Amino acid sequence: MAGQFEGSAFVSKPIEEVFNYLAAGVNDPKFSPRVLKIEKATAGPVGVGTVFVSTVKDAGMTTSREIEITEFDPPRSFRWTEISKNIVTSKRGGYDLEPAAGGTNVTIFNELEGHGFGKLIAPLALKAARKEAPALAQRIKDAIEAS
Repeated sequence: MAGQFEGSAFVSKPIEEVFNYLAAGVNDPKFSPRVLKIEKATAGPVGVGTVFVSTVKDAGMTTSREIEITEFDPPRSFRWTEISKNIVTSKRGGYDLEPAAGGTNVTIFNELEGHGFGKLIAPLALKAARKEAPALAQRIKDAIEAS
């Protein structure tokens, strides 16, 4: 197991708008340059059991990722787990939202885990993710505020 990274930002929008933007699941390419495309793979509204399939580029490698929503508590939080079998996966991730004067405090986190050879590189991926987390949080803020 590699560990967790997180990033936080204040978004100048109401909590319901922030939650809806993030929970839609398909906006990730607007704030995460590693996500080349993402689409909802299950029918119905987003909630527990919803699966998103994405194409992601990390360290020069393009992979397919499947993420399943495991907890859904509008407008405060939701959680996911990666169900695809890549060498480094997000064992658990999520968003936590808190209302604040004039907007919403948003925190994103992911627990990374290595599999097979990935156990050797997961610590490097985690180090890079921790370094990138503040910039990711800022891009999330910028994307939501521009929406």
